[in-house]
Amino acid sequence: MLDRVPDPFGGNPAGQGAEAPLNRIAMISLHTSPLDQPGTGDAGGMNVYVLELSKRLAERNLEVEIYTRATSSELAPVMEVSPGVRVRHVQAGPFEGLDKDELPGQLCTFARELLRAEAGHEQGWFDLVHSHYWLSGQVGALVRDRWTVPLAHTMHTMARVKNAAMAIGDNPEPPARLLGEEQVVEAADVLIANTDLEAKQLIDLYQADAARVEIVHPGVDLDRFFPMARSEARRLVDLPADALVPLFVGRIQPLKAPDILIRATATMLARCPELRSRLVVPILGGPSGTGLERPQALAQLARELGVDDVVRFVPPVGQDGLRAWYAAANVVCVPSYNESFGLVAIEAQATGTPVVAAAVGGLTTAVRDGVSGVLIDGHNPDDYAAVLQRVLLDDVWRAELSAGALAHAGDFGWEHTADQILGVYRAAAHHLTRQRT
Repeated sequence: MLDRVPDPFGGNPAGQGAEAPLNRIAMISLHTSPLDQPGTGDAGGMNVYVLELSKRLAERNLEVEIYTRATSSELAPVMEVSPGVRVRHVQAGPFEGLDKDELPGQLCTFARELLRAEAGHEQGWFDLVHSHYWLSGQVGALVRDRWTVPLAHTMHTMARVKNAAMAIGDNPEPPARLLGEEQVVEAADVLIANTDLEAKQLIDLYQADAARVEIVHPGVDLDRFFPMARSEARRLVDLPADALVPLFVGRIQPLKAPDILIRATATMLARCPELRSRLVVPILGGPSGTGLERPQALAQLARELGVDDVVRFVPPVGQDGLRAWYAAANVVCVPSYNESFGLVAIEAQATGTPVVAAAVGGLTTAVRDGVSGVLIDGHNPDDYAAVLQRVLLDDVWRAELSAGALAHAGDFGWEHTADQILGVYRAAAHHLTRQRT
């Protein structure tokens, strides 16, 4: 399953013959805590990624400390979230009212407080730093040099990619982020890309050294996301047993394009008015990014298009609640303008629900076109309406896609992801040891 770019450590395959000590990992997730509820604000797939990866690494006898910025005075300085995994809330700037674009001004404070927290350990406590998103990468580059340990970095999203595929109503990423990402790419010992496409973008758009890029697909918690009877799922989420349900799950912002599903719903009803009595379209998530500027925009759009009677707005739910929503849906729609991977798509498929998604970014890996779902070129609501209507009404085809979705998601367990990343870590530590001797 894993197509890998050239080995970053001079021919030593990740995890083979790497005997450097690797006991403790510092994870840096500055701008959003892995404990935050995904689906609103800045919390999303990256939060799930950091927490689930940390748990799996701890199961492999590593200690993981996750450093994130404190956003409330009520947060405990240190929280143990599972055996071997601790979250440290670092005070940097005001607890509330600081958006992501203002965080670069707090990098120095965050780095200082992180180093102060680490100083409470014995010297040489951490063996590797893994930073997530460019802001964390800036801090990671500093502590890498201070601690003399390898820096692994995962971008999650990239400004140049987002700006090239910008949604209507969204704002371009600022030049400071572009520069910051270039610096992180240059500083990291290894860049962990989610997909082949992301690896290519790092190399082509950021001139990353191909020898320092590794491809490791994110995972899905197969112990949490698995099939359940649709009747039971619909009882849990209060949906009619005979409803036709295309579901959106994600942050409410132009990048994620929930408006595409609402517009596609209007097209379906115009083409087939008799669907109105059965169609229910849940939009599950909270405002984020530029979506915070017009939190009622989607509801207004639904009213203007005359579909507000079938569209339901549902606040974000926890991971356990998500399983019921995925299983209750006939199909999940992921019409994003860009996704570094698309954890929603994999989670949905793990419950046996097929996905209709935009053929962009990591979604081309997360969804197997024609087997586990359908990939659509572009963002024309009419195209989505045609495919969604067929999936909703063609029981035989939907059953085939459902079986394909389940099989496809089975290849993406977090255990496999953790094993691959642990191999990358070990190779990086081994390489650093060789440089020292």
